[in-house]
Amino acid sequence: MKRILVTGAAGFIGFHLAKQLIDRGDFVVGLDSLNDYYELDLKHARLAQLGIDHSRIHPGELISGAQANFSFVQMNLDDLPGLDQLFQDQDFDVVINLAAQAGVRYSLINPHAYINSNIVGFVNVLECCRHHKTKHLVYASSSSVYGLNTEMPFSTAHNVDHPVSLYAASKKSNELMAHTYSHLYGLPTTGLRLFTVYGPWGRPDMAPFLFTKAILAGEPIKVFNEGKMIRDFTFVGDIVAGIVLVADRIPAPNPNWNPALADPARSSAPYRIYNIGNNLPVSLAEFIAATEKALGKVAIKQMMPMQPGDVVATFADVSDLEADTGYKPSTSIQEGMQRFVDWYRDYYQV
Repeated sequence: MKRILVTGAAGFIGFHLAKQLIDRGDFVVGLDSLNDYYELDLKHARLAQLGIDHSRIHPGELISGAQANFSFVQMNLDDLPGLDQLFQDQDFDVVINLAAQAGVRYSLINPHAYINSNIVGFVNVLECCRHHKTKHLVYASSSSVYGLNTEMPFSTAHNVDHPVSLYAASKKSNELMAHTYSHLYGLPTTGLRLFTVYGPWGRPDMAPFLFTKAILAGEPIKVFNEGKMIRDFTFVGDIVAGIVLVADRIPAPNPNWNPALADPARSSAPYRIYNIGNNLPVSLAEFIAATEKALGKVAIKQMMPMQPGDVVATFADVSDLEADTGYKPSTSIQEGMQRFVDWYRDYYQV
């Protein structure tokens, strides 16, 4: 039974991850700022699924859930004194940092939110892990770090020095900061470059949610780059399975690492970077078709130009993750979207 901190526990992926860890018997503390980037009611509903009544939440106060092995605290990662006290009290074995200011397009509007959460917040997590001797830090990076790279599939061996959004730059910064702590202090860190996660309880600002809502309302959907987009859509259950596999595998220093032929995903320090995706990208047209089939309704399409900060295609090479952990995504876009639509209809009673 491990003591695990999951930050972003009221978020989409964090909620699913916390539930799986609780169900397998780990002692889990969930942390979330409960900001208003999107509707708080959805975050509260996720927490209710974990046995937390949001009316009992008071910022900075750790509260117990309905299950004995789950507690929750509302806290911002930029609150270093509060975070340090939480680490001191709980003595975590593993920290899984999913808390971040998400969204590529929003980073064009509110850049400071990304610095406060993704940079300041992340160095606070690193400092707490360092000083409290955490055995393993796993953190969410993003496929967006590949930026202007057009070589497919994206490999962790590729150059990621040309991001096209501040969100992507903040995630690349996290990888660099993690390596520094792995090198200087021997803190084992594993970064996961997530590829377009979707599924039940998903974020309202992402395409599956936006498309489903619009199609059901008979409103047009915005199809960016005139539909000439490819994404490695990955079902949330497959992502969570991969995160759990990684969390259980503490990276060791690579004694054969050669700085003259440096593999950026490995190091002489206890540091590792993996892609985590479906390894089977689909076109936006295929995705829309799967959504239409699940809904039993045809979309009205409004063709739009490419948006600043977006990339045309993503495609994950997950061979390293598969070789090291046995990770194997298995959910097709058709099955995954049907499960999302079923959840959406049930949750919103439509």
